[in-house]
Amino acid sequence: MKTEVIRIDENNIDMEAIRKAGEILKQGGLVAFPTETVYGLGGDALNESSSAKIYEAKGRPSDNPLIVHITNMEALAGIVSYIPEEAYLLAEKYWPGPLTMIFNKSDAVPLTTTGGLETVAVRMPSHKTAQALIDAAGGYVAAPSANRSGRPSPTVAKYVIEDLEGRVDMIIDGGEVNIGLESTIIDLTGSCPTILRPGFITEAMLKEAIGQIDVDKTIIDNNSGQAPKAPGMKYRHYAPRGNLTIVEGEPEEVIKYINEKIGVLKKDGIKTGVIAADETAGRYLGDEVKSAGKREDEEAAAKHLFRILREFDDDEVQVMFAESFPHRGIGQAVMNRLLKAAGHQVVQV
Repeated sequence: MKTEVIRIDENNIDMEAIRKAGEILKQGGLVAFPTETVYGLGGDALNESSSAKIYEAKGRPSDNPLIVHITNMEALAGIVSYIPEEAYLLAEKYWPGPLTMIFNKSDAVPLTTTGGLETVAVRMPSHKTAQALIDAAGGYVAAPSANRSGRPSPTVAKYVIEDLEGRVDMIIDGGEVNIGLESTIIDLTGSCPTILRPGFITEAMLKEAIGQIDVDKTIIDNNSGQAPKAPGMKYRHYAPRGNLTIVEGEPEEVIKYINEKIGVLKKDGIKTGVIAADETAGRYLGDEVKSAGKREDEEAAAKHLFRILREFDDDEVQVMFAESFPHRGIGQAVMNRLLKAAGHQVVQV
């Protein structure tokens, strides 16, 4: 398959190019496109064949649900069997935006799209290019992150091309995304709304909108034998090619431990990398040391994490260490992604 790559500026959208991309989706093809979170790999959400193509292109397990992207509340009513009051409250505050809600699905949504579940995950992105494409495609676009399954999610088109060229019909290059982490996912089908994946919309923000919520324990704990109600709950995700370990403890002890390990690895000719905060990055001896921003700047860490993991791959780094980040607010989402990238390999010092 030949993949066409086109550039579209969100602030000056080429509607002819969007119409072309929309036709590809309507005809059952695949188009990768930018959103405010990460790049998505889009297919017609109501077409079983399109959803199957998404799984094939990504090498994604077929029981890992896809998120359906829409642009208006009328579209939501067409694919769910019931919209609870909490959904209206959350949509009023955070849609369009980086929030995915899970509902009981209607018969319009094929089980191929939902990973065999009777629930459907739905998001309304705020990125103008994404909105234009969804409308041009008929209003329902299923789109997981636009990467090969298990790899770090792409925040620039370069890595979409690296993973998916020859596997999809079109890639829309919209430059670097704004947020850098996938959307928060909240399940609204149970007795209490439950966060299944942390993201830019934090637990505190959700509570402000709807009151009491639960947080699924598998966000930090890797032990879950249940079928995933949300993308990424069951499988190792975001992984670089090399080995990644998270090191937690007092800063001085973390620096000492990582540098001792790097010293041993260097003697064996192994290329090393470190993910650190601005405050400590200059004290590490790794071959590649990359800062995710100031320790208290959770948004910077979120934006830079996946790019750093991809750059380590570009530089053929074999063994990586990462400082731990605060588990509150957006930091919870950063640590969720880091833990999955490391296969929950954590050292306490």
